[in-house]
Amino acid sequence: MTNKPTVSGKGRYNLNYRGTECLNCGHPLDLSDKYCPNCAQANSTKKITIKDYLDEFFGTLISYDSRLLRTLSTLLIKPGKITKSYIDGKRISYTNPFRFLLSLAIIYFLIINFSSNFSKYDKYGSQDFSKAENLVYEWANEINEEDTAELSVTIDSLRKIVHYDNYIKQKRKRDSIILLDPIVYFKKIDQGSLSDRNNKKREFFTTLLKNDTIYDFQDVTDTYQIPHTFENKAIFNIANGFLKFQRSPGTFLSTLISKLPFVIFFFLPVFTLFIWLMYIRKKYSYTDHLIFSFHNTALLFILLIISYLIDSIFKIQSNWIFLMIFSTYLFAAMRNFYGQSIFKTIVKYLFLNTIFFILAILSTVLLFTGNIITF
Repeated sequence: MTNKPTVSGKGRYNLNYRGTECLNCGHPLDLSDKYCPNCAQANSTKKITIKDYLDEFFGTLISYDSRLLRTLSTLLIKPGKITKSYIDGKRISYTNPFRFLLSLAIIYFLIINFSSNFSKYDKYGSQDFSKAENLVYEWANEINEEDTAELSVTIDSLRKIVHYDNYIKQKRKRDSIILLDPIVYFKKIDQGSLSDRNNKKREFFTTLLKNDTIYDFQDVTDTYQIPHTFENKAIFNIANGFLKFQRSPGTFLSTLISKLPFVIFFFLPVFTLFIWLMYIRKKYSYTDHLIFSFHNTALLFILLIISYLIDSIFKIQSNWIFLMIFSTYLFAAMRNFYGQSIFKTIVKYLFLNTIFFILAILSTVLLFTGNIITF
């Protein structure tokens, strides 16, 4: 192997520090090799100094900034082009679509979480809603002013319509039976059908959580000899989650929003299956469709961030404007990327948007349920 230096370098990459073997993988190198062709590590035997570290850090940052600006400009101005360029192999020019979308989603939901102050809604929580209802009724009956007379009549009417008094009596009777001998009561309800058994178990755990000092499922199993099964633990977590939600709705909402960025990356791959089916005759693979989804969802988050900032600064509602912009952009992106006629694109656009909203609703329900169980 000839070691003819043909590439100049500065700092750590100076020819004086070049080696003939990669320090990372042992691959043989020429002195003209600035990087190892096998593992891409820099060909340098010089020990890293603070100056070298800072030079590399800012060099990487500037390189990322240039790719970020190119990604943003192409994404905003030329719908569908960035995906076509990326899957055609021009990847070093743009940021990774997965990391790009994840970063935007995290930034957006962090802005929402920290600026919205959801904890203020915790004051509307109650440890026992029946007590709150009784207080409202007593307040309406005790104050005989003219402006509360109508409220009192309304509350009386509602109590009769929903059989409120009967509900309270039944609830207190059930709670008394449960608390009289929880072990015997649980053995009795554990023999019913699945739906009836689960409902009664949830009521059972809710009563214990309200009336006893219980922190987790282990406390229940130790105190009341409850079998440690998956079903019992899941129902206990649901009952406990609902109680915490009632007491701290703001905190619950905050934790819910913090999980949304990660839910998106479970939602989009499922949605992409429908895109793949709609364009199954095209040459694109499932991964190509997924990259297309990542890019368009990234643009959606960019518009949402801009809209939120405008709304916060100017105290206006601009969401609908940016959603219309995104709707138009998405149609143009589908038309440019897949290259089909306007009529075909309209039909697939409407179908895929319908699927998107159905999956979004299902994902929201699953997220809410999962957050209740883990809250």
